Amino acid sequence: MSFEGVLAEVGSFGPFQGALVALAVIPRIVLPCNFLLNNFIAAVPSHRCRVGPWDSSANLSDGEKSCRILTGNESGDTECHYGWIYDNSTFSSTIASEWDLVCDWKHLPQTTNTIFFLGVTLGSVVFGALSDNYGRKWTLLISYVLSLTFGLASASAKSYVVFAVLRFLSGAGLAGISLISITLCVEWVDSSHRASMCIIGSLTWSLGNMLLGAVAFLINDWRPLIVAVTTPLALAILTWWWVPESARWLLTNGEPEKAKFYLDKCARLNNRPKLSEVQMKALSHMETPDKAQKYTFFHLFQTPKLRKISFISGIAWYGTAVTYYGISLNLSGFGLNLYLTHFVYAVVEVPSKLLLSVLINRIGRRPCLVGTLVLTGTCIGINVLVPKDLWYVRSTVAILGKALSEASFTTIYLYTTELYPTVLRQNGMGFTSVASRVGVSVAPLVLLLENVWTLLPQIVLCAGALFCGLVALCLPETLNLVLPETIADVEQAGRCGKGEEDVPLETSITP
Repeated sequence: MSFEGVLAEVGSFGPFQGALVALAVIPRIVLPCNFLLNNFIAAVPSHRCRVGPWDSSANLSDGEKSCRILTGNESGDTECHYGWIYDNSTFSSTIASEWDLVCDWKHLPQTTNTIFFLGVTLGSVVFGALSDNYGRKWTLLISYVLSLTFGLASASAKSYVVFAVLRFLSGAGLAGISLISITLCVEWVDSSHRASMCIIGSLTWSLGNMLLGAVAFLINDWRPLIVAVTTPLALAILTWWWVPESARWLLTNGEPEKAKFYLDKCARLNNRPKLSEVQMKALSHMETPDKAQKYTFFHLFQTPKLRKISFISGIAWYGTAVTYYGISLNLSGFGLNLYLTHFVYAVVEVPSKLLLSVLINRIGRRPCLVGTLVLTGTCIGINVLVPKDLWYVRSTVAILGKALSEASFTTIYLYTTELYPTVLRQNGMGFTSVASRVGVSVAPLVLLLENVWTLLPQIVLCAGALFCGLVALCLPETLNLVLPETIADVEQAGRCGKGEEDVPLETSITP
């Protein structure tokens, strides 16, 4: 008897699953608002040296330099001893203007982003292990509390060092939300609805991305902006009490009574009969791994097929991240202001996800991942050949490439949850998230290759997307396959295909 058969009895896609999606909306919207927040809070406004303690003029075009003051003597110029004056027309305050992170310290605002994603990387490792060993529900609460606490604390930081540390810890907490919220939703539906759940979750990311542009436009001071995009997690904590534990995880960890509690809730909301005593007995005899076993990252590489999946999916995640952020950071203008440009970038992700929702259940996960990565690389390659004076062509191709790269992100999230067994699913997601964050960190470095040769960054990104896309061909297809529960399920040569999950639970029980 498979868990898919259990879901067939209590309802595999109904009001219960809809409520679960609704409970995940707020934390999923908060994610992009924090992951992309650095674009606004760490922006460096136009600035000039303050000539003297009496200088308060907002005029930035009076001939003064931004990092040195002309002295008129033999030395020629000197450092800005009296600080700087900033253009406040776009931002009333950023961390750069508040702590004078310009000139010799100009690298620090962007370094904050790297520090934040290092926190996300650590959180991916820690929360992946915690979730697989202690459950999704309680680990999710820890993620909520840490993200809210450190997020609000960072808004009151009095120094850059304290701020950077708090952003690191905030990133670690947000990593747990990112991993667990999608996995929990996917584990409560059957194989035919997993793609729908993942795409809905991905659309909330796009919604949050759009909202960030609007909120940042209305709140152009960095401290209130952090508070605004973090506070909704307080509501997520209040609604956490209604979040169910993954019954799939409970069963694979030898806790059928607790699993039945949530399955009965599912049946009640979906207007289906509760599990009978016979069905409960069958649940109690489901084959489960050793309950005392604690799973870690090392288990991802101990068996042949899991090892292959981990290495290849890690490469695919890296390629997806480095091309997505490489394109995002390298897209230049539509002649729009920063806020509107950010909004446009978020909007173009939506149609790609809607098209993906149709294709991913028709042609499969592997073709969608390979196709979107290869086409992303192709778009980047086309822009290598298109002359710069054809800016409208280059912009169109770049937007298409960004939409395709976002589609690859959506695909790989779903694909990864289906490749790993329940006992290691969050560890697997944590490992691939680490590979992704390496790609995020490498993307800005790739763009610096422009100093060597103008076209080199695009060539590197193009080659990387094509290579990682072709490597993903070695992953097994998961379309219409039930989720593996144990390591043994993955290592077995064949798994049951479409149809088994639709067999009623009673027919799979022998007297």
